[in-house]
Amino acid sequence: MKITDMSAENRPRERLEQEGPQVLSTAELLAIILKSGTKKENVLEIAQKLLSKYGLEKLSSCSLQELCAEYGIGKAKASQLVALFELYQRIPQQRKEAIAVRRAADIAALYLPKMKHLQKEQFIAVYLDVKNKIISDQTITVGILNASVIHPREVFHGAIKQLAHSVIVLHNHPSGDPAPSEEDMEVTKRLSQTGEIMGIQLVDHIIIGHDRWWSWQEHKQKHNF
Repeated sequence: MKITDMSAENRPRERLEQEGPQVLSTAELLAIILKSGTKKENVLEIAQKLLSKYGLEKLSSCSLQELCAEYGIGKAKASQLVALFELYQRIPQQRKEAIAVRRAADIAALYLPKMKHLQKEQFIAVYLDVKNKIISDQTITVGILNASVIHPREVFHGAIKQLAHSVIVLHNHPSGDPAPSEEDMEVTKRLSQTGEIMGIQLVDHIIIGHDRWWSWQEHKQKHNF
């Protein structure tokens, strides 16, 4: 059935106008973004199939290429979805500068929603001022993390440029398990030593899993390192 064949009170856009967005299902909201369907499936059916396959969280981290491969989703629709989710992810980033970082949970709360479903490892440096407020962040690498790729120069160049007092680094494990590898610990050790020499403290290295995270600083305190 075409959307235009549905009664007006059941069409997503008309319902939004009459009743507000809160009453619409996730599929109906997604259908409004997608705008149109195909000859075989209306836009609401396409939206329901996407949500059934991915769920909203995983859908939000799909790449343009992945979305384009879905039936009924061309480059235009895929671009709309990617842009929409990217805008949403930037909302907490716009507010992060007002947050004073006191513990690992403060950083994890900001970055876990954005990073937990990434399919490639990303290594990010977060720069803090003297009051432990976030100045900015920088993606250092995208891809497999190893000690040869994560060079202290790249991390601390940004710290110097931003006049940062300290730095926190974090990366994700696409497997979902945030437990550190030996390579992770080696990277942390090198960055910590460099920070001591430069007078810019490495406050923490946080590893993001799917719904959990691991903190180097909390691990040290727990084991009295």
